[in-house]
Amino acid sequence: MTHVVGESCIGCKYTDCVSVCPVECFHEGPNFLVIDPEVCIDCGVCVAECPVEAIYDEKDLPDGQKDYVALNARLAASWPLITQSTEPLPEADAWASRQDKRDQLVEVA
Repeated sequence: MTHVVGESCIGCKYTDCVSVCPVECFHEGPNFLVIDPEVCIDCGVCVAECPVEAIYDEKDLPDGQKDYVALNARLAASWPLITQSTEPLPEADAWASRQDKRDQLVEVA
């Protein structure tokens, strides 16, 4: 099992989770973060740090977000590693409460 970044992160990209990760498993895209399942040690410290509750244990992903397991793995292979917290996206607070954001995910840098 691994942890997975879900839909709530899209458009926000808060990086509080990155600074507590002991193994540097986060990767950064234009408007989303992902977790590399090959590196994640399933410690769970990142879960409580996410202000939009976007990080799930793989087995706890909401039914409509099961595809985020494969999405995190695929994007982690091509997106750069992020090892330090940065500022969230400028409109993060507005995006935090939005639902059904999957079509807003930007996969290409």
